[in-house]
Amino acid sequence: MKITILMGSYRAAGNTATLLRPFVDELERLGAEVECLPVARMRIEPCTACWQCQDRFDEPGCPKADDMGDIFASVLSCDGLVFATPVYSWYCTPALKAVMDRLVYGMNKYYGETQGPCLWEGKALALVTTCGYDIEHGAGVLEEGIRRYAAHSRLRYLGKLAVRDVDGIGDFTSGAVVGQARAFAGTVFRASGTGPVAG
Repeated sequence: MKITILMGSYRAAGNTATLLRPFVDELERLGAEVECLPVARMRIEPCTACWQCQDRFDEPGCPKADDMGDIFASVLSCDGLVFATPVYSWYCTPALKAVMDRLVYGMNKYYGETQGPCLWEGKALALVTTCGYDIEHGAGVLEEGIRRYAAHSRLRYLGKLAVRDVDGIGDFTSGAVVGQARAFAGTVFRASGTGPVAG
């Protein structure tokens, strides 16, 4: 089983990266192959709605020559996908948003003259996020956006692991939070092996 994590944080040792460590460790302990792509350090151009991808039903088909090709390949080959990001102004980081936009067009062939397939239909999608407010206020808008994104893309949304920064990095290394991260990793691992969504 392969889990792809699209890591949107710009800080290699920040809150989100710290929260991911026990999450990834547990996935690997359970036997998953984990590929964590640091999208904030990759060269990802924004989608410009050129629609060229919509004429290619057998591949993402985006004409942009950047690092997005590696992301498309990893997502296509994974069983489960994780968006990992701190909350910036009630949503994900700009880097992850650019990736999400490119994915939604490259994978979903809904927008051309002839409707085509959904290339990632049935894959599991989960959210790992950190924020500075209480969870509902800080991450609620982001989660609702991810729910809609998953439904539109025919992905199985598995839920979120969200932790608030109150007193700094220690909030993300406590025994309770490490336990939450490991438990959520177990949920993602199990659900990623259950196959495509029905209907």
